[in-house]
Amino acid sequence: MTSTEFDTTTTGPAPTGTDAATPFVPAPATAYQGDIARYWNNEARPVNLRLGDVDGLYHHHYGIGEVDHAALGTPEDGAYEKKLIAELHRLESAQAEVLLDHLGPIAPGDTLMDAGCGRGGSMVMAHQRFGCKVEGVTLSTTQAEFGNRRARELGIADHVRSRVCNMLDTPFAGGLMSGSWNNESSMYVDLHDLFAEHARVLKVGGRYVTVTGCWNPRYGQPSKWVSQINAHFECNIHSRREYLRAMADNRLVPQAVIDLTPDTLPYWELRATSSLVTGIEEAFIESYKDGSFQYVLIAADRV
Repeated sequence: MTSTEFDTTTTGPAPTGTDAATPFVPAPATAYQGDIARYWNNEARPVNLRLGDVDGLYHHHYGIGEVDHAALGTPEDGAYEKKLIAELHRLESAQAEVLLDHLGPIAPGDTLMDAGCGRGGSMVMAHQRFGCKVEGVTLSTTQAEFGNRRARELGIADHVRSRVCNMLDTPFAGGLMSGSWNNESSMYVDLHDLFAEHARVLKVGGRYVTVTGCWNPRYGQPSKWVSQINAHFECNIHSRREYLRAMADNRLVPQAVIDLTPDTLPYWELRATSSLVTGIEEAFIESYKDGSFQYVLIAADRV
């Protein structure tokens, strides 16, 4: 099977001598990767599943855009909570649309890679927009199985696939991808290793996009709020400067750097009033307001 063909019975290529119908799950490369795999395998926060239930697009990222207060109505309305969940989901999907906007022109014959694909919502949106194939990678067997099941339900399993593997060492051929992205997943890895792998799999002229939270070097050091976010998600948030330096070292030339902080704050302020709070909302809101944390989109071309 070539890297552009799809086999929906597995989350990755089966090693020699094994049953091809049995999903092959590679062992984590480090103890930390094992911890992250367990974290996301056991994660079942209502906020991710309830929002995805709105229209079947299951995301693992946050939202951007102004809140449509007219659509929400008033808290006294018996349907207010349902409307609030639908509005949070609309903002999540709006974020994914902005990311896809920055991939540039993608043809149906192209292949894209979602590094840290979660339950696959952005992959489905990419296929629906471009008609192309999308390969997703995640450390979580739970997420990969969920994403592949959803692709089968939508009848797009021949174009959209999630597999369990290390985003720093993917099984794809060099120069295969016309575009690739990380949507709030780059804080789990070393940026130089990450961008070296994106540069390897991207065609020359291919586009890489990341949307991420990063600490502001002008603040001096990560704030207490950033430290709380790191502890909550068991991640290591990088500075904006680190992203740009690591891209430059790996043949990725930024074409756009966009501060989305003002655009994501309404999402967090609305989420903080919902029944889906997880306890981390204050850290996001306060760090965005004091300038120590930023929500940034970077689009870069492989040269």
